[in-house]
Amino acid sequence: MPQIGKLKALNREEAITHAKVYRPWGDYETIDLAPRYQVKRITVKPSAKLSLQKHYHRAEHWTVVSGTAIVTKGEKQIMLQENESVYIPLGTMHRLENPGKIPLELIEVQSGPYLGEDDIVRFDDVYGRKEDKE
Repeated sequence: MPQIGKLKALNREEAITHAKVYRPWGDYETIDLAPRYQVKRITVKPSAKLSLQKHYHRAEHWTVVSGTAIVTKGEKQIMLQENESVYIPLGTMHRLENPGKIPLELIEVQSGPYLGEDDIVRFDDVYGRKEDKE
């Protein structure tokens, strides 16, 4: 059986989507996936930001690998540099942005009972994607 057939037989997401997913703000790539966690490598373009959002089924932990991040976590804004991290509890309004002139690279660890991209509730998005997936 060809590799794609094996992936389809196992109902793996890789059978229908690319490893690297491009968004207006940058891209992400899933580097590990299990039933209750997912690890992504995220790159945010200079001066770009993700939507202001929350999740009902997952928490996230972000660790900056390179660049600078401004994280909105509830009512607070936090500046993160290389090797710093932040925990976003389930249900907390949050946003990630890159105020710098170089790409922001970070590792995101998601944990929870459901990790699908449709668990994004948007409140503000500079790219006009209120109903689409992040």
